[in-house]
Amino acid sequence: MEKHSLLSFTVTLLGFLNPCLTRLTPRVSFPIGSPGRNLIRFSNHNVRNTTTLLLSQDGDMLYVGARDSVLALDVRHDDIILKSKLDWSPPDKDLEQCSMKGKKMADCPNFIRVLQFLNTTHLYACGTFAFSPRCIYIDSETLTMSLKPDEGRGRCPYDPYQRNTAIIVDGELYTGTVADYRGNRPVISRYLSEGSRVDLKLDDTLGWLEDPTFISSTFLPDEGKIYFFFSEVGREYDFIDKFIVSRISQICTSDVGGQRTLQRRWTTFAKAQLLCQADNELPYNVIQDIDTLLPADGAPEDDTLFYGIFTSQWSVNSGRSAVCSFRLTDIKSVFTGNYKVLNRDTLQWRAWVQEKVANPGECGLHNASDNVLRFVKENFLADESVRPVGRSLTMVSAEHNYTHLAVQRVQAANSRHYTVLFLLTESGYLHKAVLLQNGAHIIEEVQVFEQPQPIKSLKLSIPKAVIYVGTSEGVVKVPTANCSFYWTCAQCVLARDPFCHWDPVSRTCVIVSKIPTTLGQDIDGGNVEEACNSVSLTRKTRFGPNNLPAASCPAGELVSVSLNEVIRIQCPAASQLSQQVWERPNSRLSSDLYLFLEDGSLSFVATPATLGHYLCLSFENGYQQTMAIYHVKQKSSPMTQSPTRFPRPQTYPIPTTQAVSRHGPELHTSVGTSPKRTESTNEEIRPTLSIRNTQVTRGQFGRNLILWTEKSGQKETEFKGGEPLLAAKGPCYLRELVVVSVLLVICLSLLITMVLYALRQRCRSRTAPQAGTANRDSDRRTPVEQEALSGNNILSKHNGQPLHSGHVSGLFCNGTLTGPNGHLPNTPSEQS
Repeated sequence: MEKHSLLSFTVTLLGFLNPCLTRLTPRVSFPIGSPGRNLIRFSNHNVRNTTTLLLSQDGDMLYVGARDSVLALDVRHDDIILKSKLDWSPPDKDLEQCSMKGKKMADCPNFIRVLQFLNTTHLYACGTFAFSPRCIYIDSETLTMSLKPDEGRGRCPYDPYQRNTAIIVDGELYTGTVADYRGNRPVISRYLSEGSRVDLKLDDTLGWLEDPTFISSTFLPDEGKIYFFFSEVGREYDFIDKFIVSRISQICTSDVGGQRTLQRRWTTFAKAQLLCQADNELPYNVIQDIDTLLPADGAPEDDTLFYGIFTSQWSVNSGRSAVCSFRLTDIKSVFTGNYKVLNRDTLQWRAWVQEKVANPGECGLHNASDNVLRFVKENFLADESVRPVGRSLTMVSAEHNYTHLAVQRVQAANSRHYTVLFLLTESGYLHKAVLLQNGAHIIEEVQVFEQPQPIKSLKLSIPKAVIYVGTSEGVVKVPTANCSFYWTCAQCVLARDPFCHWDPVSRTCVIVSKIPTTLGQDIDGGNVEEACNSVSLTRKTRFGPNNLPAASCPAGELVSVSLNEVIRIQCPAASQLSQQVWERPNSRLSSDLYLFLEDGSLSFVATPATLGHYLCLSFENGYQQTMAIYHVKQKSSPMTQSPTRFPRPQTYPIPTTQAVSRHGPELHTSVGTSPKRTESTNEEIRPTLSIRNTQVTRGQFGRNLILWTEKSGQKETEFKGGEPLLAAKGPCYLRELVVVSVLLVICLSLLITMVLYALRQRCRSRTAPQAGTANRDSDRRTPVEQEALSGNNILSKHNGQPLHSGHVSGLFCNGTLTGPNGHLPNTPSEQS
């Protein structure tokens, strides 16, 4: 309980200490089918699980290990052509036995998991073969079996989803895999040894491996060693249950085992921890993939770098994936240092403090004495951990889970070398990143597959400048450079791609040649003005008072609107790292009148105050570009608008580039060019906005404009380049207006007549004589009173109570004035 409490507290504390990460956003993104990034795909309905890739040395042939087959693909040209195919599937009885053992039939075919060059004429392949591994020799030219299949146990995993690694050196196979059906016996072995050399493996009783997951292996000729990379349970961390650690282990190819001690066992095996960790964080302790970057020409082999992808066992780390690099010099230093020793009684690891009898992992120990071999047998775990270069992370991603990588050193136009990483995400995107002094810069991302792939692989072909991605559906060929996509010098420089630079002669972005130059490229700073100093750039000051009068505004793209119409004008982003800003001449865009949308577009209601010119600017790395210019103009005869349908254009408009002058307000003008890009011509209308219960629709206008109009039956005039393409008059509603007006007049007349009639009836009822009262009072009044009241007897009083509601003094009715007591003025009331 104390161990778990301590672990919980540590994880929580380090979670609060996580530093904030800057998001690494790819500058340009290419979804599947994007015309800006051409990909070559190979797929066949009879071929699945093309995930084991082997590339010939010249890069002309790609061998693929698939399900129940081995393929030879001709990749010399742009297309991928199937040259030959070898079918190798288990017989029906083996499939039935596999199913009877409780395995899914989908996992029982033969999945090729080992594919290596045995020599110049033959390949060596191993497959799961219905959970009973087999290996064969294949003629590389004809792709036919040369010999009968061999036993594959210890050379290939049983389970197609179990990771493994294999490499052939001098005709001998070195593998890291599991050697039993249940996957409980991990081994690092050597096979195909001949003559005095014998096959070797790890001693099963020593616990040299603790439930490992093998990742990769590489051979360094000058060292005479093979390095294996894997993750396993770190038993030295006894205060945490099943704490995963990443390992690097080594063996010498000259090892032939001991004479008495460690017979047919490795005498040069040693392992150490790879520690990919940032300050104040838990380590990224689970290795996912690793690749070797050999030193540049003339550099010593100790400068070899290993770039690996690591993830964390916990979710408190600031990033999902981290990239760390390790130098061979540091690895050798750890292996020549002190080693831990395991107390067999307490099963506790401790650092060895006594004098070392020998250096574990040193080549040539197979001829050592039994005392030395017993020492290296029990001391195989290095005491120190291998720290990353610079004691820091090379790259951290807070958004993506990277699974595979390939690394390449690229010489830029200025003859400097840069490291480029190709990283495959779990979601199916390939990221190309360049490592700079101030951090990593993701140049682009390319979507290579849509559905998640459980097993996939990368293979980089430096001679052909392409990278191959193997997935369950097929093989994707991705060129490492995409220079033609950048249509201006500014775009070429802002990409900061070591593969590309701007050629001022042809005025195109081209692949870097071997001739050094300082023009058209700035990988470290991305300074457009300095890199494009030989190219004329468009530079304009920003709109503002006394800077650019309305009369001097360029026409731009004409937008014909009606008053009170909701308009949306778009600003195409130069890249995902740019920021869009809208401006008007001699005017400020108030948030009360304008709505700035997340995609950079501007929406507003057409009023006399909002008509005029609009300029969309894009800012990136201190450089300014004009992406769109609009002139919003009122129609001559505004009408109720109809849903507008705009066909998408076949080409994008040419953006005008601008640079923010760093030395003064000097103005130089020029216009950049853009390549044509094809889009679908299907019309698009979909409701996206509601204003006061009025449904409005969106129509695409060119590349930059979207109009918002009310639904009716009228068609809109479409403009392209300021010229009307289609104009149609809307329907006339004059007749309906006249009918509505006549009905309104009739209703008002009837209402007035009824009101006047009701008032007249009310007055008449008040002045009508009462039968009983008039006869009785006429007998009791004097002749003068009766004569005065004979015409208008409005109010009378009987026993002191009013008979009518005329108690308000001073009432006029039919021209007669009555007093407050209901009698005429100065007339005494009748006494009973």
